[in-house]
Amino acid sequence: MTDFKREIATYKAREGRFDVVTVAPLRFLMLDGEGDPNTAVGYRESLETLYPVAYKLKFFSKKELGRDFTVMPLEGLWWADDPAAFTSRRDKSLWRWTLLLMMPDWISAEHFDGARAAVAAKAPRVDALRLETFDEGRCVQTLHVGPYDDEGPVLAEMHERVIPDAGLAMTGKHHEIYLSDARRTAPAKLRTILRQPVREA
Repeated sequence: MTDFKREIATYKAREGRFDVVTVAPLRFLMLDGEGDPNTAVGYRESLETLYPVAYKLKFFSKKELGRDFTVMPLEGLWWADDPAAFTSRRDKSLWRWTLLLMMPDWISAEHFDGARAAVAAKAPRVDALRLETFDEGRCVQTLHVGPYDDEGPVLAEMHERVIPDAGLAMTGKHHEIYLSDARRTAPAKLRTILRQPVREA
């Protein structure tokens, strides 16, 4: 069984260290939405769509293609008109997001369409789901250990000190990779990669 978390270097990060990395183009299941992830119906329905399709593709790949893989951690692209909505004010009602699950490059558009059709009856946002390649490129990333709501100071340090001091400027959307299952992990032990695309200033 292929576990891409072990094979792709950019799915590893260290707490207290900000690394500049180049993220290779990868394929993802994607769903867009907006609002507080704790209360927005669209967020819950997105999860109820992403995972059934992902597991349908996993089992199809194992049975029909002879290639098994571990379903990857949930990821999210986050943005707002006011960046302070993430760092200082943490006003989740203003957040917009794209939820992502990485897929192997051997999963084709035809495979995706078949999986989507197979779970359509129980996947509430299946019509909005897409399979796309995401080329993120150069990024700064670190590992945050602890509750999601404690990310603010780490993001402020990344945005206001680390990136400018490296002669870089932010571009693209804030990216989080949820290495822990929040349903089974104490908030103090949650492990989340925080990533920000950058360019030369």
